[in-house]
Amino acid sequence: MSPLQGIFVPIIAPYAADGKPSESAMRGIVEWLIGKGVSGLFPNGGMGELIRLSHEERKHSLKIIADQSRGRVPVIAGAAEPDLGLVLDMCNCCADLGCRAVSITGPYYHKISQESMEHYFRQIAAKSPVDIIISHIPPFANEISVPVMKRLAMDCPRIVGTMDAGKDLCRFLHVLNEIKPQRPEFSVLTGWDELLVPSLMMGGDGAAIPTAGVVPEAIMRIYQAARSEDWPQAKRMQFKLLELFTAMLGGDHFPEGFRTGYELRGFSVGPARQILSPQEEAERKVIRERIACLLVEGGFSEAADECRQCPAPKPAFDGMPTSAPGGQTADARPGYDIDAIVRSVMANIGR
Repeated sequence: MSPLQGIFVPIIAPYAADGKPSESAMRGIVEWLIGKGVSGLFPNGGMGELIRLSHEERKHSLKIIADQSRGRVPVIAGAAEPDLGLVLDMCNCCADLGCRAVSITGPYYHKISQESMEHYFRQIAAKSPVDIIISHIPPFANEISVPVMKRLAMDCPRIVGTMDAGKDLCRFLHVLNEIKPQRPEFSVLTGWDELLVPSLMMGGDGAAIPTAGVVPEAIMRIYQAARSEDWPQAKRMQFKLLELFTAMLGGDHFPEGFRTGYELRGFSVGPARQILSPQEEAERKVIRERIACLLVEGGFSEAADECRQCPAPKPAFDGMPTSAPGGQTADARPGYDIDAIVRSVMANIGR
């Protein structure tokens, strides 16, 4: 199989009014993202609130996503379960559904040694019927050292890549330098939005970043600019996205900010399963308006209705017209000069 390259979108878990995962919203998100040209889908990860869904709910969500995508884009499915037996059960489920690979973190909650970490992944690699991406997510799971990653990459053909969601560009470079010269097809993806362009510039294969689910047009434009070695354009767009990423990452309850971004793009995703205090709910409203204004400033006009103050027109994130999930531009709030914003967007295409 060809190496995994491009932009893989970590999909949120939308909920219906009864608190259960919403099949209709999930199918709508998948169809919209594929229509925006994303390289692949990355369900059942941190963005999908994997620890707040049951094992069976995670399986059911994967079945919906696999059915809706119908093989049009590769699916890297999260399989980070709390014990080895459940991990392998999820691997078998993903293989049956036609997923391209599974994403597995190091064990979480309990601290383990690097020797145990290596043994753990070797067992999975020996028994999994589907390719494996090792996800390195130091804030939420045991860290995986570069020497362990290299030995696993060299010895286990079933392990085909890694996704690094840490902020450590130095570690990312060491992984590239230690593995790529000996195994060029081994995919090295970043999972941290702020490092998208730097990682691509240094030879990374792509990314699995949450901002790609909110503004897929912009992220794909960055990726395409990087692949064309149009680094000035890629860097300009990376800087434009920093403030939006920071706003969505803000607050105490990841991934609430990104869920808000989906809502502002036109999706009904329901409340997350993490209960917020009254103060946090009030803070979320402030963050929501900030995200809305940043989206409008970038040319995504469907968020205009929730931005109280008309922001000064700025260059769009990607220099491309945008549309709501239904394919039509959302109506602006009364008094909002969307025509002026669109003119500003179009004037900056290609700059």
